[in-house]
Amino acid sequence: MQKEQYTIIENYMLSCMEKDTAHDKEHVYRVLCTALDIAQTEENVNYDVLICACLLHDIGRWEQLENPKLCHAQVGAEKACQFLRKHGFCEDFCMHVKECIQTHRYRKGNPPASIEAKILFDADKIDVSGAVGLARTLAYKGQHNEPLYSRKADGSISDGANDVESSFFQEYKYKLEHIYDKFYTTRGAAIAKQRQSAAISFYNSMLQEIRSSYESGMQYASTASYNQMHAQKTHLLSEAKSSF
Repeated sequence: MQKEQYTIIENYMLSCMEKDTAHDKEHVYRVLCTALDIAQTEENVNYDVLICACLLHDIGRWEQLENPKLCHAQVGAEKACQFLRKHGFCEDFCMHVKECIQTHRYRKGNPPASIEAKILFDADKIDVSGAVGLARTLAYKGQHNEPLYSRKADGSISDGANDVESSFFQEYKYKLEHIYDKFYTTRGAAIAKQRQSAAISFYNSMLQEIRSSYESGMQYASTASYNQMHAQKTHLLSEAKSSF
């Protein structure tokens, strides 16, 4: 890919990446760098297709934010294909990039087929792993006004495993905890595995700290309530005795 072509594609990406903190241009650059790392361990990789697909894989995010019923992968794939055609890229190239973007989202029934699509899928999922992945998830949840956790009927803090309502803990137990065995490339799986312990440690520490703060506070509140009731009872008994 010529430098001029890269710049045109990059500038288009930048114009589409202004509204989503968790899926910003830095996410795109991290995915691109990780994809290039993975590509070195694979054979017959079309680097032009891979680079272009990485740069444009999230350009449909704004449309999905505006209308959650839309799939950003499908929207982005169409936008990318139209953009590339407009700028003179051949049809095979446009369709290959489109296929990569369509299948980069974690969804059953639409797996990536080409090696470029598999590399993009893995690189994008790696950015959901480890400490970076949790930080991005927290940013995304905050952007959508979703809580860190929910409480059970008895008032205790849920770990998120059986929650229906969306929260950071629910996202971790439902998705983030299980991504580490869902990679297509050996290198991608290895990178994610290196980051897994950081994610586990953060989640466990956060859950323990939150539960501890509630338990300590509730224990104090219970004791304080008992002491207050005991003081009131003593006062009433004292008044009763003085009336005789």
